[in-house]
Amino acid sequence: MTDLLHQLHEQLRRPSPALPGRGDTAARWQRLAALTAQNTVLGRLYEAHADAIAITTDLQHPDMVSAGQLWGVWAAEPPSPVLTATRGDAGWTLSGTKPWCSGASLCSHALVTATVTQEPEDDGDGAAQKMFFAVDLTSPGVTPMPDTWHAVGMAASDSGWVSFDQVPAQALGTHADYLDRAGFWHGGIGVAACWYGAARAIAEPLLLRATGPTAAPILRAHAGAAGASLTAGWALLRGAARAIDANPQNLPLAKAQAFAVRTYIDRMAAEVIDRTGRALGPGPLASDPAHAQRVADLSVYIRQSHAETDEAALPAIIAEHGLSWDHLIGDAHGTW
Repeated sequence: MTDLLHQLHEQLRRPSPALPGRGDTAARWQRLAALTAQNTVLGRLYEAHADAIAITTDLQHPDMVSAGQLWGVWAAEPPSPVLTATRGDAGWTLSGTKPWCSGASLCSHALVTATVTQEPEDDGDGAAQKMFFAVDLTSPGVTPMPDTWHAVGMAASDSGWVSFDQVPAQALGTHADYLDRAGFWHGGIGVAACWYGAARAIAEPLLLRATGPTAAPILRAHAGAAGASLTAGWALLRGAARAIDANPQNLPLAKAQAFAVRTYIDRMAAEVIDRTGRALGPGPLASDPAHAQRVADLSVYIRQSHAETDEAALPAIIAEHGLSWDHLIGDAHGTW
């Protein structure tokens, strides 16, 4: 953990990557991929911090994230537990529990979603709405909860639950203000760039072995397939970056691009894990702790994708917004 924190703070001392949609999105994703190839948890935590900078900029608070701070983005909304927000004379406070908070005891600040239960006299039905807040995690009442993350994969990301007890928070807008941005989907592709970087690192021993003079044909076949998939994955990420820079505020297209890219990189990462294991056998998993940890970490990390549910969403987005598949596939085929 000490080494991870050293690497993380070393990155925080460097200039932040370009914001997505500002002309250098590919370089942003390349940096995220490179960091995650170095250490999966390092890339995951830094991606969230970089995303927090992009989110607060989109929400008209461009100077909110200061030097020396480490921000998380804690926006998971399962049915339970629930984090609630109350507005009093002194402003907003948060109480309850937030699950799946990466960097729970490492981050200095976080962006969080919380449920506001309005009084019946406010809207007549006591309906609950969700809002988006910035929180200083050094405030009294913030308590990371031990033993709430049981996976071996991503264990170092410290992604457990966090308890809040009347913690002051700054409202940045509604949950919709956070979600209904092209930048939300640009950030989702940034996560896929991290998946790519981790998959590239996992494939490294396979790709190296395959170029040796005594490499078996089966090993070379697995390496060729994995290498081709990685090549296609990076081409897809670069193409999406160009499209975002050319049309950064097109929300429906950004959403469709995010689902297309994420579903491909998710499947590509799973294929790389599978092919590397099938080609090299149990040796690297049993004797190389860094490789074994990468496999465990990425296997959990890619489950931020919702698999076939996300794949099914893609044609629905195309239909709902009157897009054409050619917006994603391109027109290299000419006119059908």
